[in-house]
Amino acid sequence: MPYDTLRTRRDDAVLTVTMDRPERRNALSPQLDEDLRTVFSEGAATDDDVRAVVLTGAGEGFCSGADLSVLEELPDPEAVEAHLKERYLPLIEALTTLEKPVLAAVNGAAAGAGCALALACDLRVMAADAALVVAFSSIGLVPDMGTTWLLARHVGYGRAFELCATGEPLDAARCEEMGLANRVVESADLADEGGKWAQELAARPTRALGLTKRALHHALGSTLPEAVEREAELQREAAATRDHREGVEAFLQKRDPRFEGR
Repeated sequence: MPYDTLRTRRDDAVLTVTMDRPERRNALSPQLDEDLRTVFSEGAATDDDVRAVVLTGAGEGFCSGADLSVLEELPDPEAVEAHLKERYLPLIEALTTLEKPVLAAVNGAAAGAGCALALACDLRVMAADAALVVAFSSIGLVPDMGTTWLLARHVGYGRAFELCATGEPLDAARCEEMGLANRVVESADLADEGGKWAQELAARPTRALGLTKRALHHALGSTLPEAVEREAELQREAAATRDHREGVEAFLQKRDPRFEGR
């Protein structure tokens, strides 16, 4: 499916999604919002041959956040509120509810809503010269696109507030120290390393990974007994998959499993 503001590429079971507005450092426009929502909710979600997704940006940056020229055209603060609810909520839900691993390959800066996009992915591999920037306070705004929820759960309230209040860039090494980056690689190796990791994830039992994502999201807002109950419900689904049967057979036969994502 063609997109106006994205480039997509399939490598075996890995779908690479590249935000393609390099002249604006991949700032989020209404069309890019819609293309991202569509590629996650209708493209990757409905194609059983896609078993992992890489999200990255064209050019020198991952995503510079909202296109401020779009926000400046809105007539009043009420229109800003409506715009964010109508555009960002469907996008962030499509990304976080996709039951396949999503890896952000962060090149350059991921700022503002672009930082939220990176944090909403399951895993982040960052180029050594990349940075996350919670930039909202620098222009007198509140973090949006779920940044407060995502950041507080990654680093806790105190550090989340510090990052929101100062708006200071976090380089890749600091992100790795804080647990915001899973891996840091040289800039020239980002595409290869991100793609290699995604291929490894795509070879895992896709349904089980999707159910695991569901369990982890549920656990963030539940008690321990509630989490155990939810795990049991999801385990019922996992136990019925072909990949579960293959995993057990491979274990008993002392061989590597050949998962199909089903």
